[in-house]
Amino acid sequence: MQFDFQERGRASLEVDRIFNESTVTGAYATSPMKLLTPRARGGCVCAYATNFGGGLVAGDQTRLEVRVGKQARCFLGTQASTKIYRNPHLLPCGHMTSATVEAGGLLVFAPTPVQPFADSSYTQRQEFRLGDGSAVVLLDWFTSGRPACGERWKFTHLSTRNEIWQNSAPGDATGASQQSVGASPELPLSNECIFFDSCCLDASEGPLDSAHRTGRFNCFATLVLVGALVQQAANRLLEEVRRAAVKRRSSFLLNASPLKSGAVLRVAGEQVSEVDRYLRKLLTPLAGLLGEDPWSRRW
Repeated sequence: MQFDFQERGRASLEVDRIFNESTVTGAYATSPMKLLTPRARGGCVCAYATNFGGGLVAGDQTRLEVRVGKQARCFLGTQASTKIYRNPHLLPCGHMTSATVEAGGLLVFAPTPVQPFADSSYTQRQEFRLGDGSAVVLLDWFTSGRPACGERWKFTHLSTRNEIWQNSAPGDATGASQQSVGASPELPLSNECIFFDSCCLDASEGPLDSAHRTGRFNCFATLVLVGALVQQAANRLLEEVRRAAVKRRSSFLLNASPLKSGAVLRVAGEQVSEVDRYLRKLLTPLAGLLGEDPWSRRW
């Protein structure tokens, strides 16, 4: 991943399976980031990343690094929406996530939405690398800002990019020289990109709330499930969306597509709460894989 990034704060989390339980084996954070681990050992590690002040101010550029070891389970979320504060001078402001999930591991990465304030600017890059038999559930979503304060789609710039890479079988030389551009050297290189998605909203290209951009919607979400461990959940998702009725001028729109060993869901909603409830309904069944329901800590 390459973009104008000069790190200002860093957090790191390592989870391994020890004596048949997922265990935090390494965790630290530097300002303005914080890392909370209310469940550091058990069937699943539950951790929450956050920032002092509840969000990012002009000049903040943070990084989160995650490693989930073999057969380990980890849920990683945030305490509340990530607020992106005013940045009228367009100073660099962004966040980078780099995650490795080793063989048989599971990472459920489900933060609360990004909430960009008026005149803010934010760039986000997230990269996930999967080992043999591992799985990731990725939720990436953002809102229109603060409609109640008259700040609806009033930010200057928001861009987000997600990549999921799958390790090839040993001895596969076809991808030996293929790399993700700018990939972190400490991460094992993978050969196959199985998901790549990028979204950019920039006010310089016209009103963000125009009919052919965000229109009447106030929340957009992307949910990705990849890996054998979550294949059944992905299949259920595809079938549910296939059966869903399409209503003219609906306040809630769904679209789902199959991926290699998974699926991707895209949601647009007029109400953030409606999108929130629907995503919770989809994610709660994953509690069986995690050994507990981490969403019950928030809702």
